[in-house]
Amino acid sequence: MKNYLNFETDIKNLEIEIDKLKDPYNQDGLSEVDTKKISESQKEIDNKLQEIYSNLDPWQTTLVARHEDRPKAKFFIDNLFEDFIPLSGDRFYGEDKSVLAGFAKFNEKSVLVIGQEKGDSLESRIERNFGMMRPEGYRKTIRLMKLANKFNIPIISFIDTPGAYPGVGAEERGQAEAIAKSIECCMSLNVPTLAIVIGEGGSGGAIALASSNKVIMLENAIYSVISPEGCATILWRDPKRTLEAAKAMKLSSKDLLELKVIDEIIPEPIGGAHRDRDLILDNVRKSIEKNLNEFFNMSGEEIFNHRKNKFLTIGRSKGFVNQIDDLSTLSMKESKVNLFIKNFFKSKLNLAVLFGVIVLLGYFIFSL
Repeated sequence: MKNYLNFETDIKNLEIEIDKLKDPYNQDGLSEVDTKKISESQKEIDNKLQEIYSNLDPWQTTLVARHEDRPKAKFFIDNLFEDFIPLSGDRFYGEDKSVLAGFAKFNEKSVLVIGQEKGDSLESRIERNFGMMRPEGYRKTIRLMKLANKFNIPIISFIDTPGAYPGVGAEERGQAEAIAKSIECCMSLNVPTLAIVIGEGGSGGAIALASSNKVIMLENAIYSVISPEGCATILWRDPKRTLEAAKAMKLSSKDLLELKVIDEIIPEPIGGAHRDRDLILDNVRKSIEKNLNEFFNMSGEEIFNHRKNKFLTIGRSKGFVNQIDDLSTLSMKESKVNLFIKNFFKSKLNLAVLFGVIVLLGYFIFSL
């Protein structure tokens, strides 16, 4: 059974009509299938989809990113990679089923794959905790990322979470610390890291795995510090002002690419990724291949500096950075007093004069 969003009513009606036309055993009894009428209706659906999805507002984009039928991380892992070996446990507390992680082959080369999995049925969603990771999930990914770094294996992460799990148990086990350690680990790696936001990229739960050399988004995915509902509730005490909040947060892929928070947008089929899974699979495969090849001839230090410089340039044109194009070194803006002191002590003559002054002062003080 197909699921439709509230702005897809016209499409739903047309597709129901097509299903009836395709069924020779309709209410009028056995009849000939009207292929011409089916073709016309399908063309009308395509036009409607083009019209709607080319003019989505940020809140509608959020609804598409959360669509029940949207391809999840497990779908991409099963179809893009070979010989996937899932690995479990953080070696401290236990296993977190909201994140899939393990080593696999991509184009005959080893990679570490990490995927935040929401589940595709009620039972699997409950089991996966709706993609909301607990501390043990982040600690598991840290363990595996360090292992991949040791053996020089690239890391590919699929981001799809409303946020980190806010439960009491998770907080007691150090949720904030686990997220911070995950970000620190991601930033310290010497291997290429790709993060692909396939649905929701929510809050610290997403950035914990998306501190990567390349942050890539599917066209109708979202990436934000908080959900539109949460933002509207905090700012205006009104969770219904979701459209206003979504616009203000600039959470769509187009806005984030313009702000240079992300590096690339992977185009989706008209109507969303769920309408043509083969096409979105092919687009994601091409993107991964292209971005991995970009880092093929880079050394570990170059990869590390690429990632560091990428995040240092976000939102900066002036400030602590002297040259935006080359951020391998940083220099703080210093006051004139600090510069004078620094330059003064560089000269041996100045040091000799200072020493002489101190000796004379001491002589006069003790001779009184």
